Amino acid sequence: MATVTSTDTPNSDGHGALAASEAGRMEQFTYDDGIVRMFATATIVWGIVATLAGLIVAVLLIVPALTGGLQWLSFARLRPLHTNAAIFAFAGNAIFAAIYYSTQRLCKARMWSDVLSRMHFWGWQLIIVSAAVTLPLGITQSKEYAELQWPIDLAIAVVWLFIFGGNFLMTLIHRRERHMYVALWFYIATIVTVALLHVFNNLVVPIGAFASIPIYAGVQDAFMQWWYGHNAVAFFLTTPFLGLMYYFLPKAADRPVFSYRLSIIHFWSLVFIYIWAGPHHLHYTALPEWASTLGMLFSLMLWMPSWGGMINGLLTLRGAWHKVAADPVLKFFVVGITFYGMSTFEGPMLSIKAINAFTHYTDWTIAHVHSGALGWNGFMAFGMLYWLLPRLYQTKLWSDKLMSLHFWTGTIGILLYIIPIYAAGLMQGWMWRAMDDTGHLMYPDFIETTQSIVPLWWLRVVGGLLYVSGAVMLGINALMTWLNRPSVYDVPVQTAPRLTKEYNVVEAKTKSQLEGAPVLELSKKLDLFGRMGWHRRWERLPVKFTVLVTLSVVIATLFEVIPTFLIRTNVPTIATVKPYTPLELAGRHIFVSEGCYNCHSQMIRPMVAETKRYGEYSKPGEFIYDRPFQWGSRRIGPDLAREGGKQSSFWHWTHFENPENVSPGSVMPAYEHLLAEDMKYDAIAPHVKAAAFLGAPYTDEELNNTAEVAMKQAERIAAEIVEQGGPAKTYEKQAVALIAYLQRVGIDLFAEEEKPAEAVPAADEAAPTEADAEVARTSSQLEGNS
Repeated sequence: MATVTSTDTPNSDGHGALAASEAGRMEQFTYDDGIVRMFATATIVWGIVATLAGLIVAVLLIVPALTGGLQWLSFARLRPLHTNAAIFAFAGNAIFAAIYYSTQRLCKARMWSDVLSRMHFWGWQLIIVSAAVTLPLGITQSKEYAELQWPIDLAIAVVWLFIFGGNFLMTLIHRRERHMYVALWFYIATIVTVALLHVFNNLVVPIGAFASIPIYAGVQDAFMQWWYGHNAVAFFLTTPFLGLMYYFLPKAADRPVFSYRLSIIHFWSLVFIYIWAGPHHLHYTALPEWASTLGMLFSLMLWMPSWGGMINGLLTLRGAWHKVAADPVLKFFVVGITFYGMSTFEGPMLSIKAINAFTHYTDWTIAHVHSGALGWNGFMAFGMLYWLLPRLYQTKLWSDKLMSLHFWTGTIGILLYIIPIYAAGLMQGWMWRAMDDTGHLMYPDFIETTQSIVPLWWLRVVGGLLYVSGAVMLGINALMTWLNRPSVYDVPVQTAPRLTKEYNVVEAKTKSQLEGAPVLELSKKLDLFGRMGWHRRWERLPVKFTVLVTLSVVIATLFEVIPTFLIRTNVPTIATVKPYTPLELAGRHIFVSEGCYNCHSQMIRPMVAETKRYGEYSKPGEFIYDRPFQWGSRRIGPDLAREGGKQSSFWHWTHFENPENVSPGSVMPAYEHLLAEDMKYDAIAPHVKAAAFLGAPYTDEELNNTAEVAMKQAERIAAEIVEQGGPAKTYEKQAVALIAYLQRVGIDLFAEEEKPAEAVPAADEAAPTEADAEVARTSSQLEGNS
């Protein structure tokens, strides 16, 4: 298609051939495998930690009293720690090990800056340790996969985009290989898109060193979170691992990639389509119908390019399947790619509204996520590490038998994990929806469902134990291989020609294969387009390629973001919905800090079984002051969207003290620390002022005398608790703020609309305030439900 006139004319083996007069342009260099060893070691260490944390969390879900009531070791606080460790510590370090190893060899260049490489490593480990400290302490934003607070988020942005991204891009610019191989395309997409997602989902107003309020509220916050959450899976757990697959699988199999053209179609389709699919996580919620429908349609389309990647990976092994039987590394890769195919078929299937109505909030989603995480991400990382270890430590792997045992133990562990959890999801879906012939719920008590699936949760623990055992086997194998390393590593000197600054290409007038055939001229042009010469030109322009990827992601995003944020009819206002009082706002912060969103949703979908169980379905206008939103993604406990007024204040106090006292069979841990720790009323003001800054209409009294206003409401609730048979002076404790919030949730929709000021008779000094009237209404509801 083109005649190259520079001295870099490709020869038969794909390397640039030099004219004798250009011999001086040859350059010598070495690869920095030290940074790869660092990230590979971190991958193994954090892999063991992350899987062990998952095992502990699985046990705590069944035996909540195991940690003796220590609040920083509760299920709700440790679950985000487990997910962050699995995604950003284990998978993240595996990504970096893969990128640092393959990029240098694909570019025939050492990483641009050794200093930036080390800053990246230590900066990322510091971020992981910060997460491990802050999340158990209850310092969280409560957004799934984005729980870390703003100082850590800033560090992530700097380390990811400027240190890691800058080093990677400068390496591409200073490469000695003209064309960028397909793995590099996926690395570019990962760096650009993750940076975009991270920054825009974490725009907040700081209210302290480790506290903040999102600038988005309610529906918009939910939309932004799942635009981020779904695409964090796409561009952190999918695209970089596809790049890993495209490099390490051909290396391990000693076979070329099956189809260059399929890789192009696969790449650009994923980049453009994936970004649209996030709203399918919000079917039948208060999100506008058009947005979730659009997310479903693009999710269904996503199945095709996803399977294009799977097919390209598996067919790379054509003619080499005999090697799979003998090589555990290839076994890891094959099973990993197979799980990728399963997950990317199941994901679009779950996005179909009729199916999602059944599976959402159930354990089915947990099984789906873990089949991808354990099978695709875990096994691809394990396969890469086993292939790398002998090369990084320049010695034979300590034990091939232990590697094979790891494969079989891990495979059985995955199956023993996901199969019971799929069954648990089915049981939850059927039991929640089951109705008898008279139209009543067959299982009205939520705990009936929970207790039915506890045996399946125990099977998951066994599967998790096997998977952790496999990770430990890898750690032992790596340690023993490292101990057998040579005293001094050999550092081979590489030689390659420096790229010329100019690359003159004379486009040959290539004829279509359809030339002379009785077809339309358009068909001939399409034939030439399908030969992908245009893409071959893009592959030698890294900056242009990066810009095109960025445009693909941004354009697709704007089609959803602009209508969601600018069309007022998407979130109809409700006159009776008011901001939370200072005390309720403080209680909401405690709710978020304790991680209650991990078990309880606050979103009633418009389905008969849900409205019968929980009450009137949720409306978009109810959430305009909810920062962050609390719709949840899983129900281990009942939905709380209409919790206000359902139980007495003393019932909630007793529930925190020991859930089994009021809900026998509950798997909720006790929250006795909320009954013992003092409420810091002086710390409420920054929350109120930040909410006011973002548009919540607070009075001067609430803004200037926040602590006094909150204390008055707390005293009224404390008096109710005493009247209902509870202890005295509960207003001093944090539990009262949380009770205030729970008693408020969902009641504004049914409140009476305030009359215009001129229609209200003049009040004398003894007239009750609006705050008193609100308390009276709440008390009336409490009495009617006690």
